[in-house]
Amino acid sequence: MSTLKGKTLFITGGSRGIGRAIALRAARDGANVVIAAKSAEPHRTLPGTIFSVAEEITAAGGNALPLQVDVREEDQVRAALAKAAEHFGGIDILVNNAGAISLMGVEHTSLKKYDLIQGVNHRATFLCAQLALPYLKKSDNAHILSLSPPINMAPHWLKPFAPYTVSKYGMTILTLGMAEEFREYGISCNTLWPATYIATAAVAVNLGGDGAEAVSRKPEIMADAAHSIITMARSSFSGHSLLDEEALARIGITDLLPYACIPENADKLQKDFFLD
Repeated sequence: MSTLKGKTLFITGGSRGIGRAIALRAARDGANVVIAAKSAEPHRTLPGTIFSVAEEITAAGGNALPLQVDVREEDQVRAALAKAAEHFGGIDILVNNAGAISLMGVEHTSLKKYDLIQGVNHRATFLCAQLALPYLKKSDNAHILSLSPPINMAPHWLKPFAPYTVSKYGMTILTLGMAEEFREYGISCNTLWPATYIATAAVAVNLGGDGAEAVSRKPEIMADAAHSIITMARSSFSGHSLLDEEALARIGITDLLPYACIPENADKLQKDFFLD
């Protein structure tokens, strides 16, 4: 399968950034896209709501269903999945994109912040996958894609922000575990992570705004990489932790210059977290 036409994607945290880019790429195929995120009202500094992205999806040729969902709340996730399946006749692809970031060590991370990043990152991956499973079992091309990094146990990635590292590595371990557990159901499970910084609001807020964007790539590289994974045939590719560059290379895309925010800085891009 090389197109997502007629397929239904349930994307968590899809109101902006990488989630939005994945949604719009799927929409160009004529996919059904569920935007499951908290952003129902405009934020004073961050652009994008579930409704504005739904309009963009429709304009791009897809079908949209915006649903306000806190991925930490079991009842909200369960209800959203049921509504999505009823509206579109099923669910084919779950994209665990919702994320919370906190770049502090154990000493300076409050328990409230710790619970937040674990809840939004690896706990939501578990919750969404478990509740989506009955729908995915019925799909003829089911995929779970989690936006999390390859596991790197180098001490220099464990030291600076271990609470955040735990939350993201947890997403990867769960997804690779599900790849084996769900293999008998024909459900493909993989993770995807950017090789470089991606120009999103999260990067701007946490890593230095315009300066970070200058050494970043556009979210569209992650959208194209995700598309290359979730359009693969049923059960043909599962249990992998890929970087966006690796996913694109698998389909013959090696010229990545168009993805650079500032093409003349293409040789100065900043490697993303957890990559040596």
